[in-house]
Amino acid sequence: MIKLAIYGKGGIGKSTCTANLAAAFATLGKRVIQIGCDPKADSTINILGGTPVMPVMDHMREHDEEPKTIEEISRSGFGGILCIETGGPTPGLGCAGRGIITTFSLLEELELFEKFKPDVVLYDVLGDVVCGGFAAPIREGYADKVLIVTSGEKMALYAANNISKAVKNFEDRSYAKVRGMILNRRSVENEEEKVRAFAESAGLDIVADIPRSADIIKYEDMGKTVIEGDPQCETSQRFFELARLLIREEEGR
Repeated sequence: MIKLAIYGKGGIGKSTCTANLAAAFATLGKRVIQIGCDPKADSTINILGGTPVMPVMDHMREHDEEPKTIEEISRSGFGGILCIETGGPTPGLGCAGRGIITTFSLLEELELFEKFKPDVVLYDVLGDVVCGGFAAPIREGYADKVLIVTSGEKMALYAANNISKAVKNFEDRSYAKVRGMILNRRSVENEEEKVRAFAESAGLDIVADIPRSADIIKYEDMGKTVIEGDPQCETSQRFFELARLLIREEEGR
């Protein structure tokens, strides 16, 4: 099973990259689960045609009890991708990381992975924080590998550096390891040079180079990933290349 956690600076395009990668895996015939680990609960919306799934934490508040089945807290979207959003506390109250921990515990109780039997699980994780509940996806066997999304912007690279260091600090605890970086271009001056220089200094690979494209915005406005909207375009092909790379690596184990 391919188990990936996607990290990066807030607003850098993690959800876009995660959803398109999920859609690429599904198009290639893989059984996929995407779990959004953010109180905004918008990670999977473009897998679901623009209609969000009710977050786990919202369900628990509304019903004042834990859900009894996976179906109560999930929806199936493009390519049969099973979509789950952790959600978070009432705004201004509680810890967002606690929502992730609560959801993961619940998914274990409901035997999500045993029942759904996924080939791929993707965790889209809030911001550049790798502590507390936000570290949950990379510990205890949930994810094996981390992908860091960045651009050539200063703060995006700063966040990527913090994430890389934090994950490496956990390596002796059998947590997930950083597999590489996704360059999500923002048309920054000398962007490729800046990201490649950082990647070399950090000892990381750039596993995908996603062009800045109006196609992404066009199809997201329609509630779709670019993979669903135009699987033949250059942007889609970059996500397919990354999916195939990760499949080859998994099969080569």
